Parts: sequence; structure tokens; C-alpha cells
Amino acid sequence: MSTSLSNIESILREDRKFEPSPEFAKEAHISSFEEYQRIYKESIADPEGWWANQAEKELEWFKKWDTVLDWKPPFAKWFEGGKINATHNCLDRHVAAGKGNKPAIIWEGEPGDTLTLTYSQLLTETKKFANALKSLGAKKGDRIAIYMPLVPEAAIAMLACARIGATHSVVFGGFSSEALKDRINDAECNIVITADGGWRRGSVIALKKNVDEAVKNCPSVKKVVVVKRTENEVQWDDARDVWYHDVMASASDDCPAEELDSEHPLYILYTSGTTGKPKGVQHSTGGYLLGCHVTTKYVFDLKDNDVYWCSAD
Repeated sequence: MSTSLSNIESILREDRKFEPSPEFAKEAHISSFEEYQRIYKESIADPEGWWANQAEKELEWFKKWDTVLDWKPPFAKWFEGGKINATHNCLDRHVAAGKGNKPAIIWEGEPGDTLTLTYSQLLTETKKFANALKSLGAKKGDRIAIYMPLVPEAAIAMLACARIGATHSVVFGGFSSEALKDRINDAECNIVITADGGWRRGSVIALKKNVDEAVKNCPSVKKVVVVKRTENEVQWDDARDVWYHDVMASASDDCPAEELDSEHPLYILYTSGTTGKPKGVQHSTGGYLLGCHVTTKYVFDLKDNDVYWCSAD
């Protein structure tokens, strides 16, 4: 039996158009298709000029860049010579603009517990944990592994790393100790941030147990920070392990953001490893930050009064 390709219906082609209401279009960052075409043509005609304009308009820099783009395929360097910090752009500038009491994170855990952190509160927690990391020996240029459940402390950990210039590597909490070990060793992380356990579909995932197993073969790891989440029993190494709440209790909330090169490594994200050895993709700070901001503004059309909802499994 043979079937002609012309008889196969493609479900990947979509020709329908859905026009927005006038009310929606009026409030959108790009209010019409004509405006979109104009902006797109501008970005194609002068990409460096367009991105430079976005960078100057949308982000706060400690020092302006010398070169917009150094493009030597396959490597690209954005805003070389510029000084910036991701945490400053995510938190400090919004607090300074009078939005400190606005919710930054509205969180609900699997058991139903909830927490709302304002921009001011999130900035304070970030500064305190940044100082806590420094007290454990973390410094600019270090790599720190984050192997955590879906809790606000995970976001605080990422922001704290960015504040001091440590590169973070988030490892999915569902990965095995072997997968965690490989990613820690590849990046030569000296600190692991985790939790006693995490809730997943009604069961407790023993994260600390997986970390203990992984770091047996991770000579670079000096400290393990543990968030108390599920209160399951855990093994403890007094020379290596510290509770998150203990280091936070004595941490100062005075921690200026490091002025980092635009190309400073912000984070490493590894592929799943299902088709071979996991490959770590390193993202730098300035270009990545601007790409995310412009995407959320023009593609998702997020505005100051929106709530961006995410359900993670």
C-alpha cells in the first residue's frame, strides 16, 4: 500500500489569524502588526544599534559597554567592557523605583503551604544569603550547585550567587545522585545548596541523601547548605553540612551587588544526558539578561500589573 505525500495532511501549518480586541491592542507593548513590522525591520537593518538601544533603555549598568557585539562564529560576546549585575536589575532597581512592597514571588507548595515575598523582602533575603555564602568561602568566579525542591529558597540561592559573582548550576531535583555527581565534577562546584527533601506527587524525595552519595566522589565540594523542608531524617557531616536557617540567622543584610563584566558567567545549565554525556551550556550576564527582558516584554507582553503564573512538576 502506498500513500502519496500530497495526500498527507500537514498539521504543522497554521494560516488562521486571531485579531486582538482594540482594548487589548491598546494596552500591548506592540499595539499593531504594522508596529511589529516596523520594529522588526529596524532590528534587521541595524541589529547592533537596535540591541544597544534596548540595553541602554531597559537595563541598569554600572558602566556602559565599549563594544556592542564581538561575533566570531560560533562565539558571541555582548556588551564587552560593560559592568552589570543580574540581581541589581532583578531587585535593587525596582525597590529604588518605589516597588518594594509589590509582590515579587507568590508561592504555594505541594502540601498547600504558601508564601509571598515582596521585592524588598526578596532583596533582603538575597543579600543575607549572599553574605552567608561568603562566610562559607564562596567568592566571585566560584561555581555553586543548586539541587533543590520547588521552594522560594531556590530563587534566593540563584539570586545570591549572581549578587556575589558565583556561577550557579541548577540540577533538577528529580535527577539521581550519579547525575548530580557528574554535573558537580564537571563544573568543579565547591558548594552544594540542597534541602533535606522535597515533595513530589505526595512522596518525599530524599535530596540530602542523594547529595551525600554524590559528594563522596566530588573532591571540589567543601560545604553543603541544607534547607529544612520535609523534616525527614538526614545524615549529617558537622565539618561539611550547615543548615540554611542557621547561616541566615547570623548573616548581615548589607551586601552590595558585585560590578561584573557583561560576559561574566551567570549560570551553567546541563543537557539531560539521555543521548550521551551531559553538556553544560554557559550563559553570560549582560546579553542573557537583555534577551530575557526583551522576550518577556515583547513576546509575552508582560506589564507591571501582570502576574506571571508557572506550574512546575
